[in-house]
Amino acid sequence: MALQDGALVLPPEGRIAVYRPQAGDDLGALPQDRVVVLTGFLPDHEALKARGHAVDPAPPYAAAMVCLPRSRDHARALLAQAAAEVVPGGPVVVDGQKHDGIDSAIKDLRARVALGPALSKAHGKLAVFPAGPGLEDWAAQPRTVEGGFVTRPGVFSADGPDRGSALLAAALPAKLGPKVVDLGAGWGYLSHAVLSREGVKRLDVVEAEADALACARENLPDPRARFHWADATTFRPESLVETVVCNPPFHTTRAADPGLGAAFIAAARRMLAPDGALWLVANRHLPYDAALKEHFLMVEDIGGDAAFRLIRAAAPKRPAR
Repeated sequence: MALQDGALVLPPEGRIAVYRPQAGDDLGALPQDRVVVLTGFLPDHEALKARGHAVDPAPPYAAAMVCLPRSRDHARALLAQAAAEVVPGGPVVVDGQKHDGIDSAIKDLRARVALGPALSKAHGKLAVFPAGPGLEDWAAQPRTVEGGFVTRPGVFSADGPDRGSALLAAALPAKLGPKVVDLGAGWGYLSHAVLSREGVKRLDVVEAEADALACARENLPDPRARFHWADATTFRPESLVETVVCNPPFHTTRAADPGLGAAFIAAARRMLAPDGALWLVANRHLPYDAALKEHFLMVEDIGGDAAFRLIRAAAPKRPAR
């Protein structure tokens, strides 16, 4: 619509960066041989790469589009990055949904850059501004939160340890098996707790969000930690492990998806040794009991609070032959 109306005029040549698209986004209106998709979320990265899109950063760009994320700080950081990585004067598009904050983003941009008219369709809006100065103070900056941990804009629980992870960290036993996996490790809070326990010789830190994994590397300067940019639902350690800890996400969009947590539970079962155990924290409203019973012979609640359940699941079931 923006291309047809002339609100967006693409340069005749040069790379076009698309920041933070999701796997299902249709980028077909853009010249595919010039598009570079830039996302640190591995499932989106892999899906878009499989569709033939270039995925390796290669600034400077002739133009860019920012697919607005929900986090305001993350959105601002991406807009600042695009404004800096596009050649001066090149078009930068901001595209987003009302429930993700596009109205506020457009209002904030108007105070700083020469933003063109906003186009509206359904629940979305799009506007264009020329790359250049004005957004430097929006650039991503690491922050130090409670406990001395480093986080970055856009990662889960960027303002400090989330309540669920804190509950699970406190409930872990004083001694764990030698090989541990933290599935969906985020910026490393639970992994830090694991490394404080006796007996741990190797910890696989598994996280699909590249920025969160980068924070985990800073927060876990321990030679026992191994870092994996990987999809937790398909990750396989080099050998079976004695312990899996997990605070699984339950959505990749605004809608809750209990199937995602169930996939984490199934993945934990596949990587656990016969005498291994899963230590899990989950929101109480999420229906994980069926998945837990499907994959483990022993399931017990070990605490929590009004919002979160703490669960220990042991004796992983072996798949039928």
